[in-house]
Amino acid sequence: MELKIIDKTEDEMHLEIIGENHTLLNMLKSALLDDKRVQIATYDMKHVSISDPILFVKTDGADPIEVVKDAANVMVTQCDEFLDVFKTAIDI
Repeated sequence: MELKIIDKTEDEMHLEIIGENHTLLNMLKSALLDDKRVQIATYDMKHVSISDPILFVKTDGADPIEVVKDAANVMVTQCDEFLDVFKTAIDI
C-alpha cells in the first residue's frame, strides 16, 4: 500500500490509496462517518482493476490528516476486538 495526498486544505483532503480496493475503503469510510468531526467521507474508484481509490474527507474544521489517523486507530481496535471474539469462538 502506498498513500499520496493529492490535495489538502485546513478541512478537506483527497488521498490516493494505491494498491487497495473496496474492502479497506468501505471500512475506512464507515469509521470516518462515525466521527462527529467529519461532514463528508467518500471515495471514488474509476475501475477496480485499473485505478486506485481516491478518498475525499471534509471536516468541520479539524485537520483531515488527524481525523484519518483516528479512523485508522478505530479500525485497528475493531479488528482486534473481532480477533478476540473469533479466537474465543474457535476455542469452544
